[in-house]
Amino acid sequence: MLYITQLIYVLEGKEAVFHQFEEMAIPIILKYNGRLTLRIRPEKASVIENTIEVPYEIHFVEFDTEQDFENFKKDEERKTFLHLKQESIKSSTLIQGIRLN
Repeated sequence: MLYITQLIYVLEGKEAVFHQFEEMAIPIILKYNGRLTLRIRPEKASVIENTIEVPYEIHFVEFDTEQDFENFKKDEERKTFLHLKQESIKSSTLIQGIRLN
């Protein structure tokens, strides 16, 4: 299992474009044995301490295999609307992890 946490920083004023991108991209995750397990839009008031900018959204995603994730990134349908991502996202940080039991 591949676990991914993504911190997403959206350009000010481009939130609607980002939402449009997400509406199309999130369902494609399922095609590649992936699941969006948690999507958070943190409020600044909920942050107790930080040394980095508070992201617009935080996504927790899991894929059955790393190859499934690679196939998701190469999806032809997804490529047709990547311009929305490029237009709306200032930056993102992708963190790959493992589950500890």
